[in-house]
Amino acid sequence: MTLIKDNNYLNTRLKIKYIQDHTQTSDNGFDVIQGLTQQPKILPPRYFYDEQGSLLFEKICDLSEYYPTRTEAEILQNYAQEIAKYTGSCELIELGSGSSTKTRLLLDVYQSLDYPLCYVPIDVSGTILEDSAKQLLNDYKGLQIQGIVGTYEAALQMLSSRSSSSKMVLFLGSTLGNFSQTECDRFFAQITAALQSGYFLLGIDLQKPIEILEAAYNDSQGITAAFNLNMLNHLNQRFQGNFDLSLFKHWAFYNTQEHQIEMHLICQKSHTVYLAALDLTVDFQEGETIQTEISRKFNLSQMEQYLETQGLKPLQSWTDPQKWFGLILCQCR
Repeated sequence: MTLIKDNNYLNTRLKIKYIQDHTQTSDNGFDVIQGLTQQPKILPPRYFYDEQGSLLFEKICDLSEYYPTRTEAEILQNYAQEIAKYTGSCELIELGSGSSTKTRLLLDVYQSLDYPLCYVPIDVSGTILEDSAKQLLNDYKGLQIQGIVGTYEAALQMLSSRSSSSKMVLFLGSTLGNFSQTECDRFFAQITAALQSGYFLLGIDLQKPIEILEAAYNDSQGITAAFNLNMLNHLNQRFQGNFDLSLFKHWAFYNTQEHQIEMHLICQKSHTVYLAALDLTVDFQEGETIQTEISRKFNLSQMEQYLETQGLKPLQSWTDPQKWFGLILCQCR
């Protein structure tokens, strides 16, 4: 069951829906119980993104070591015109919109072509979505925004029942890398159901030298470490926990066999944690880890072949000169 709350602002160009999908385990904490009672322990990346986590991620995107954001933005800057030629006028739907910075590169081009501007940002942080939406309305006079605050799953389910003359779903930032193969299969089934005959623009981080990858997740300012540790603070607030952040340390490395960055939190001292809202007691041993994220790094041609099997026909791919990052534009068949 999905509950929907509408916030219709006096500005008729902005509507925001808050949706809550009670079929998602993140709402009742089952995924936390399951993850912290298995060996090795694991927590879903969705718990990075409370308000503080979203703000920290925006800072990560500006770091000199963190190449994905600026590299993807450069590709969009160079090829947004080509993307617009493929899609024509269409509604832009962005999963994990955040501050919508890169989306502006597409909006600029669509506006220059005199296309009607309709944007559907989707994010779990209502604060960031609302703030960025209001700024976009100031900067793009003809823009209409219909924001959705909620998970990808719930939002895509809702979008699948909507009709639109033409639409393009944006999934940028290589967030796909956080998904296991099974999760990818399920995600693309939801994408094709929501799109029907529209377009899909996917950003993926490509395989590259290990020193570049590991530096991106171990920045000199410690912002990624703070982002990782903030997950525990989020759990404390959400589930009445007593995690002591000083007893854990950030650890990120590249797994060469699996072609993925892994982020963990390492326990520095044996102790016990209690999450009152879940009635969950968890024992930690010194040196034990919690895996908080995987970030898979892809081969471009293999991804194009995979998308074809999922009912998404690749129309064109673009990379930066170093081939560090890729954008793939697909059409739902």
